[in-house]
This record gives sequence, structure tokens and C-alpha cells, in this order.
Amino acid sequence: MKSKSYAKVNIFLKITGTKEHNGSTYHTLNSRFMLVKNLYDTIEFVPQKCDSFTIEGLDIPKEQNIIYKAYKALNAHTGDLDIIEFFYNHKVVVKKNIPFGAGLGGGSSNAATFMNMVKEVCNLQVSTEALANIGATIGADVPFFIYGYNSANVSGFGEIIEEFEEEPLNLEIFTPDIHCNTALVYKAFKENYLKDAKLNAGASYMLNSSLDILKSTTDATKLNDLYKASLLIYPELKEYEKEGYYFSGSGSSFFKINSKT
Repeated sequence: MKSKSYAKVNIFLKITGTKEHNGSTYHTLNSRFMLVKNLYDTIEFVPQKCDSFTIEGLDIPKEQNIIYKAYKALNAHTGDLDIIEFFYNHKVVVKKNIPFGAGLGGGSSNAATFMNMVKEVCNLQVSTEALANIGATIGADVPFFIYGYNSANVSGFGEIIEEFEEEPLNLEIFTPDIHCNTALVYKAFKENYLKDAKLNAGASYMLNSSLDILKSTTDATKLNDLYKASLLIYPELKEYEKEGYYFSGSGSSFFKINSKT
């Protein structure tokens, strides 16, 4: 079994405050996520006898790998022995094209794609909503990818997903060779800009098409609250800023509407 694991961009991203959840404090947001169908990793389940859960194609220790975390979360939630048995007889092979630390959701997309694949091959009796809730425990962006919408308004700390019906945009993405640490970017935002966050930030954008939103401004800092925070940690990003480009997530990718759109 083989599936595509798509990237995403944040058309806009506005921080609305913080929220306590399961003993931790999370930033809350209003955002528009859009899949990027021409940029994707691939995940494949390849028949092979394995002594333990095996992942190939990622130079990351297994315990830190979000796919492995997804595997553990599925096991803990379902208790389905078919999952364990399946991965005694199959390995996970990942081919990466989405850059790390690029604000494109590559890791979260991999985890969600893996979970959807396991649901199918092991015939798990788990609803999409329940699967998204499991995904939310391992990454804030995972629920969006679980649902598989082309475009959606995302709020809360990433767990509230509302499909937004619109034509996909033809986007051009540029990712400089800079790995942005999401935790550091959010820390910088909290220390410097959280005091100015408004509960309804971005609410008006959620009503408009992504094309109209992007055409409404050329200021990347207006659409993405994390851009200024990212610049505090990675000032070299400023060197790559170009007119007509917008900033995705917590970095470091810029995107723009392709001239053919």
C-alpha cells in the first residue's frame, strides 16, 4: 500500500490567545489551511518480517519520529492486535520531498497519512472524527490532514476543522535552507506579541476565499502573526523576503499565487 502525504500552507494565521488542555498551555489560532497537491512525500507499507516497528527513509531516531508516535497512539486508543501483527510483517518506507522545519506540515501530514492507511489496512472501526482526536494528541496540524480537505478553516489549538469549499490555488513555494524550530518561534511570539493577541483575530478572513485574502494585501506580517516572531529568531529570513510572497506557518517557506492563477 502506498499513499501521497501532501504539504499545506497557511493562507493566513492569526494567534487568538492561549488555552489549557490536558495540563499544558497551547496557543490558539484562527487559520486557513490549504493542501499543496504538487508537493508531497510518499508513505508505503512494504512486506517484510520485522522484529519491531520499522521505519526507513527518515534520519530521525524512532522514538522521536511522529509516525512512530502515531503508531503508539493508535495502539493505545484501539488496543487492536491486528495493528501490531501487521507491522511485524510490514515496514514503513517514507520518501521525503517536503522540507523539514519549513512551515509546510510535512511531519503532521506523514502522521495523518499513516493513520488513515492503518485504518484502511487493519479495518479499524474508528470514525474520522475519533481518528482526528487521536491525531491531535501528537500534533496540532494532524487533524487537518486526517480529514483530507483541500481547504479548511482551522481554529482552537488546531482541533477544530471546518471545510472551506473553494477551488485549489496554483501556488509557487520557495523554501530557503533554514530550519525553523516551531517551539522557539512560538516562544518568541509569546514573549513579544501575545499581549496584543485578540480573540476574534482573523475571523473576517475565515469568510473569504483564499484568493481574495491573498489579493487583499502584500504584507506577509499582516496575514501571519508568526512571521515577526520567526524573524526575531531567524533574522536571515528577511534576506529571502520577496514582493508578493507570503509566509507559511512557523517557517521557513514563502509562497505566492502562481502567475497562471
